[in-house]
This record gives sequence, structure tokens and C-alpha cells, in this order.
Amino acid sequence: MSHYNGSGYFSSTIPLSTAKATTPGVPDANVPATKPAALKRVVSGNALKELLAGGHASTQPKTPSKEDGEFRDYSHHEIARDVATIKNSVVMHLAATFLRTPSSTDSAHAYLASAFSVRDRLLQRWNLTNEYHDKIGAKRVYYMSLEFLIGRTFDNALLALGLRGEYANVLGDVGFRLEDVIDEERDAALGNGGLGRLAACYVDSMACSNYPGWGYGLRYKYGMFQQQIINGYQVEVPDCWLDSPNPWEFPRPDVTYPVKFYGHLVRDPDSSHRFKWESDVVYDAMAFDVPVPGYGTTNVGNIRLWSCKTNSLFDLNKFNAGDYQGATGGQVAAQILTDVLYPNDNTNEGKELRLRQEYLFCSATLQDILARFKRSGRPLSELPELAAIQLNDTHPTLGIPELMRLLLDEEGVAWDEAWDITTRTFAFTNHTVLPEAMEKWPVPMLDKILPRHMGIIYDINLYFLQSVEKQVPDDRDLLRRISIIEESNPQQVRMAYLACVGSHKVNGVAAIHSDIIKQSTFKDFVTVQGADKFINKTNGVSPRRWMNECNPDMSRLISEAVGDVSWINDLSKLSALESCVDDTDFRARWWDAKQKNKKRLADYILATTGIHVSPDALFDVQVKRIHEYKRQLMNILGVIHRYHRLKEMAPEERAKELHRVVIFAGKAAAGYWVAKQVIKLINAVAETVNNDEEIGDVLKVVFIPDYSVSAAEYIIPASDISQHISTAGTEASGTSNMKFVLNGGIILGTVDGANIEIGEEVGEDQIFFFGCLAHEVEDFRHYLRFHQPKPDPALQAAFDMIQRGTFGDAHIFQSLIDSIVRGGDVYLLSVDFPSYLEAHKAVEASYRKRDAWVTKSILSVARMAKFSSDRSIQEYAEEVWNIEPVPVQGCSL
Repeated sequence: MSHYNGSGYFSSTIPLSTAKATTPGVPDANVPATKPAALKRVVSGNALKELLAGGHASTQPKTPSKEDGEFRDYSHHEIARDVATIKNSVVMHLAATFLRTPSSTDSAHAYLASAFSVRDRLLQRWNLTNEYHDKIGAKRVYYMSLEFLIGRTFDNALLALGLRGEYANVLGDVGFRLEDVIDEERDAALGNGGLGRLAACYVDSMACSNYPGWGYGLRYKYGMFQQQIINGYQVEVPDCWLDSPNPWEFPRPDVTYPVKFYGHLVRDPDSSHRFKWESDVVYDAMAFDVPVPGYGTTNVGNIRLWSCKTNSLFDLNKFNAGDYQGATGGQVAAQILTDVLYPNDNTNEGKELRLRQEYLFCSATLQDILARFKRSGRPLSELPELAAIQLNDTHPTLGIPELMRLLLDEEGVAWDEAWDITTRTFAFTNHTVLPEAMEKWPVPMLDKILPRHMGIIYDINLYFLQSVEKQVPDDRDLLRRISIIEESNPQQVRMAYLACVGSHKVNGVAAIHSDIIKQSTFKDFVTVQGADKFINKTNGVSPRRWMNECNPDMSRLISEAVGDVSWINDLSKLSALESCVDDTDFRARWWDAKQKNKKRLADYILATTGIHVSPDALFDVQVKRIHEYKRQLMNILGVIHRYHRLKEMAPEERAKELHRVVIFAGKAAAGYWVAKQVIKLINAVAETVNNDEEIGDVLKVVFIPDYSVSAAEYIIPASDISQHISTAGTEASGTSNMKFVLNGGIILGTVDGANIEIGEEVGEDQIFFFGCLAHEVEDFRHYLRFHQPKPDPALQAAFDMIQRGTFGDAHIFQSLIDSIVRGGDVYLLSVDFPSYLEAHKAVEASYRKRDAWVTKSILSVARMAKFSSDRSIQEYAEEVWNIEPVPVQGCSL
């Protein structure tokens, strides 16, 4: 076991056998019966003296004998903002940090030097923020999320600091354009989709709104994967985003916690609820801090990410004996826990890796939160008064039994008090209504890997079911339905149920989603726990990232309409745009801003795919995770229908058609075969359509590889329409819909998720709805399953083109057709396809009327105030977390 003890070293008990995660507790015949004494990993010269002295010395790290005034002044006064000071900082990092000279400097090192210069400023504010929050005893919110899709930081930090112009001047002096330097930064590979991007928006809003809050997550070495398209297929390769120095993380080797796996339990003879968990499989979770700059404030937030390390020293005995793999086996076993986001769980080994990954995250986070609270000197019963923990989906749910374990076994708190502390501390956000997405863990697996937690979960479930039985006697079926343990073969732990039982608030992320989960997933919990526990918190997006940074031309027009830049932190001021809707000059410049964004995207498409597209065409965009319920398949079938119709036209008719560029982007999970086949079909259609000389620029199809935040910053400001076409009742909320409308795009979508609330805010004239409604879905599924009606003629014509081999080998795509025709069409493509085509006709008719389209665009942006993540965070703060804004005071920043 390893933990930094403040004396300059880590202490570790190192068995000569390397810990084997797959065979816990099995003795090695080559290991002597007597284990060696504790070894110590030395991290300072003073600690080395103590070690060599036999561990008897009392050397402690030296602390200052007095406070230096100049040091304090530097800490509490902002670094000068003039160009000369900035240039000196950048040049110093170029020369001293990266060993560059004027003749050997390139744009990559210009980025790194500038980024480290900016980081110096952020870390100064970071220190002051946390010092102030500690000093006043502020309550903090801890946002636990397995993903943080933060994108690139450099430009965002410059805008937050108000120094973009100054750094542009400095870089110009040394021979670089700021835009070229910005492009040198890699996206942080810490997330995949909407869940991670929402988390990033929320920590941004916490920082900008002065709420004391931290995000907690994992530091993935290779992300989920980098997507390459080879012969039309998605191919996954490691995303080596950490190969170059990452200026935006600060390693914290002094913040390291031991995390156990496997082993066995020894009951405390003095307590029925207290155990000692003994295991030889113990890893270290080491912290990396990522500062989150606040715009319009000196407050800086934080995301603390955990990286897994072995707590064993390099096994020199095995190395010298020639067992080179064995010498490093423990290091490899530990490091793989934070190598990859969402490892493929199609195998049992993959499932175990995911479970261990989630527990590492939860254990390190809860130990860190508890350690910070204990420094306050307040009794543990007051933990909920200083800490609010939000579970972003079910991945962090093991935090609930982990906090119970720490309170029961490490702190000696009685069960009832520990449970009271836990339930007042945690709140849970549910993000899905899909049954297959409700996380479950097999009881035998959880019992093997986390034996103490399985016991705690059993007890939580027992006491919960006993309370339900008292409330609703003689209803055994209710107990079965509501039990955390699902009675399947094998038994499963239902993590959403555990999160619900262990939290004081449960929220959905859009009005329709919150209603659905109360009527379905958590219906029985509403009955026994009360409707007040289940609330709605509609998602939001950060206007700093998703307008001010990614769409500077439109942002300048908004600032002109508002009169200043205050709208960036207060989207209610967007309503000022309504007064500009009839201003001819303003409308012309609005259109020009959109066309400039389209030209920028056209250049990006050419650079990334080699496809030429015209910015004068209508840009029709669907970019999101590839999944059956999101119905990219319906979109590409619609494209095939359009292509079929164009091919049947005479040339003079075709010349009258509105030109359209259909843009796709998104990743399919590595083990999701159907989604990967959809990507193949999209690329096969693109290959045929884009090379058809008869069609020319009338229709283009583009799949942009390796979708990311940076790619979205090109795509979203350029959309004319964006498609959000999930089967009604399947999309919890969505946030890309909000980003597109905030940037002046129009939605074509189903009556689902946040589309509904966007329509209510912007007005139904500014949105194109189609498709069946959520309450109709089950009846349609029943009918399709038992009657198998013939497809609509337009849909059948699309199938026929595929089956004739128009887009290559027809056999490759037959399974996609069969899922609709013979597989029950679970996601109702055949039901919604006719109204989907009609919605496209309405879009084209509207887009041809340029004045009316510009009006839609301006009014849509003007009415998007509700969908700021600042509003979401304020609601969480007031109704869930019970925290208030705490602006940093007592400094000159």
C-alpha cells in the first residue's frame, strides 16, 4: 500500500511477487514465506537520509521560518498584462523551458511557450481561488464524470483572460500568426460525446459564475480512440494526445491515494458493520489538476484527473533473474486502468477492466474529498454542509458504497449516521431512457473485484427493501421490481437503482426525459420515495465556447446589438437581437457572417477529406455519436432517395434543384458493429455521389473523420440546418441541438429531448418537426413486429439502389435493410421516413426565401437564453447543491 505521508517519500509494502490482478490471493511458490520489510519510494534528499538511517530519523520537509512579502505580493497581484511582460514570458519559455533559439523555433514550440506563459497566469489565479475558498470554509460541489470533453484550452484561456490581442501581437513579433499557433494544440482525449461535453460546459459555468466547484475524472493516456476511415470503414487507433507536453495539466505527485482490488475481508469483532479489507492488489491513483479559466472573473475552477500507477517499485530481483516482463508486470497492470476511455466490454476481461477503472475513479475521488473535508476540523456529520457530490450518469455510482466504506471502516462511523451523511451528500443525474444503457454489473464479478462494496450494497438493498415493505406491505412484486439486485442469472447490480437509493435528488436532463423516467424507469421509486425527489434540470451549453470562441463574427454582431460583451455571461441579453431583425444592414452582415463560417468549413472539409464543396449550397449537418436510435441510417437513406430522384430528372430539371451538402461526423463504439456498418454505408454513398459528374455540386456527401470539439467549432457555426432525428422518447436531451441554434442554425428534428423546449422558446416557425410522438412509439413497434407492412415506396426505392450494388457490394449492407424490413424496425425508420422527406421539402422551400430564412436565424439566436449552462448550474446550485457564488476577494487580480 502506498501513500504520500508529507515526509518526502511514499511508503510501500512490496511483496516479491508482482500483484496479479487476474489471480488475487494465489501464492507464488518462488516467494519466500517471510515478506520483506516495508520499502520506501524516495522523492527527496531528506527522505533518503531517513531511509538510509534505518527509518528512525524524524526529518520533515522544511517550512518557511517567515512569510516573504515579495512572494506574497507576487501571489496576490496579477502578472503585468502589457505586451513587453508577455513577450518576456513567452521568450523565456522558448529559451529556458524548450531550449529554442530564434533559428530553431517553430509554430509547435511557439504554441507550447505561449501556453506555458498563459498557464503561469492561470495557476496564480488557481492558487488564490482555492486559498480563498479554504479560508472562508466555502461549500464545494464535486462533479464526478467519467468524461470531460474539454477540447482545446489555449484560445479559450486567452479570451477568458482578455489577452488574445496582446498574445497575437507578441507572436507576430516572433514571426507567427496566432491562428496557426492555436491550431498546434491537440484536443484533450478525455471524452467522447455529449456526456463529456456537458461536463466540460458545467465546470466552465461553475468557474464563470463563481461557484466553488471541481470536476473529477480520469486522465486517459489514449482517449477512447482516434477514428480513421480506411476503405470507408472506421478503424480505431490510439489517440496519442499526450506525446507532446500538455501545458494545461499540473502533475500532483503529492496527491496520491491507494486503491485496492480483490482480496478478502476480516470482520471487526466490535462492530457488525466494520471490516478490514486485506488485499495484495493495491494501485496508486495520482492526481493531475487542469485549471478551468473563468470569463469575467478572477475565479479559476479545476478538474482533478486520476492516473493509475503501480505502488510497487521496479522489481530489480526479477529483472536481474532475466524475468524482464515480470519486473514490470505490476506497472503494466496498473497503467492499463487509465489507458483508454470505455474499453471494449464485449469480453469478460473488458467488463472487469471497466469495473476496475470506474472504482479507481470513485475511490480516489472520495478519498480526496474526505481528506479535504477533514482538514476543516469539522465533525464528519457535517460533510454535506461542505461538500455536494453530483453523479454524472451511473459511472461514478460506486462512489456511494465507497463513501460508506470509508466512513464505516476507516472512520468508525455507525451505519445509520454514515448512511445519513452519504444520502445528504450525493445527487444523481440520469442521462438515458434506453434499457440497454442502464449500467449493471454481475454480482459474482463485483463480489470478486470489490468484496467489501458488494457487502455494503447488499446491506443498502436490505435496509431499503425493509423500509419499502413497511410502507407498502404485502407487495412482493414491488420489492422485486425496486430491488437494487436484479434476480437474473447471474444476479446483477442495477447501478441506476443504487444511485437513486443513495442520492437525495435525482434529475433528468430535459422536461420530456424527466417525465419519462418518472413514468417508467423510476416509477416505483416515485411511489415510495415521493415525487419531490425527482426533478428536471434541462441541459445547457457554454456561450463562451459555443459562440464567443467558435463564432467571432456573429459574436461581434451580438455585442453590437446588446451594446457590450456582457451577454457572454448573461444570455438573457440576446433578446436585444429582436430589435435588429428588420435592420437591412444588420441582416446583410448576419448572412455574411454565416457565409464566412461556411467558407471556413468548406476549407476544413477539403483539408481533411479532399472533397470540394460549395459554401453557396445549403449545409445540412448531422454530427453526433453514431447509434441506431440517433438514426444516421435514416439520414443516409434520405440522401439515397434524393440521389435517386436527381438521377431520374432531366438535366434542365436538375439544374433548378437547390444545391445541398450533407455532412456527417461521429464515432461508433469499437464493439458496435451495426453503427460501424452505418459509417461504411455513408462513405460508400459519398464515394458514388461525389464522383457522379451528372450530379456535380447539386448534391455532395461528406463524412468528416475523428469528430472532436475542435471539429465541431468549424462545423456548428456553418450549419444552415442540423438534424436531431432520434426516435421520439429515446434522446434524453441532447446539447448539440442547442449549440447549432445558438449559432444561427435551424433544427430539423423529431419531437424528442430538448428539441421540444427549443421549439417552445424559439417558436414553431423557427423549427421543422416531423415524426411520431413518444406516446405512439410502443403501438407502432407492436404493429411493425406482428404485421411487417411493406415499406413506403420512397424507402423501398432507396433499398433497391443499395441492393442493385449502386454503392458497392450489396451484401455488406443487407443486414441494415433487414433490421428495418425483418427485424421489427425498433427505431421506427419506416414509420417516420415519409414525414422526414416532407420536412426536407419544407426546409428547401424556406431556404429559397432568403429574407425569411435570415429572420428565422436571428430570432432563433435571440430566444436561446434558456439553454445556457450558466442557467443550468444556477438551478443545480439553488435546488440541489445548496451553494452560493463566492467571488475571490482580497487580491489585486
